[in-house]
Amino acid sequence: MPFTYEYPRPAVTVDAAVFRSADNGFEVLLIRRGNEPFKGMWALPGGFVNMDETLEEAVARELKEETSLDNVELEQLHTFSAVNRDPRHRTISTVFYGIIDQESMEARAGDDASETRWFSIGNLPSMAFDHDRVVDMAVKRMVNAG
Repeated sequence: MPFTYEYPRPAVTVDAAVFRSADNGFEVLLIRRGNEPFKGMWALPGGFVNMDETLEEAVARELKEETSLDNVELEQLHTFSAVNRDPRHRTISTVFYGIIDQESMEARAGDDASETRWFSIGNLPSMAFDHDRVVDMAVKRMVNAG
């Protein structure tokens, strides 16, 4: 069924902030973007929601496609909707977060991610989009929940 509207509509994306405990505190899993915009920069795993899936299905699919992590228990964190957060077009992203056991899963890059890496939350690289703000909010939520 084609979708055509008289007025422009925003795109909807999901992102996953996945953390694990390490000797030096918590680490967050980031992917190096293989495509524009921000090609080569670090970002949270995520992507566009398909027309036939829920936000929860989309974030699980994107996480698996980009990092090979599967069956991660994720909780909705926040919806980010700044007008210019994505240079391509109007994009609204719902972010999910979760904590995994360090030994339980190994992340491997796939799909449009050229690399995965765990970063200490105290030593994060420059990130694409508004993902620095996203990680900051997720860390604060974990601290308050713990």
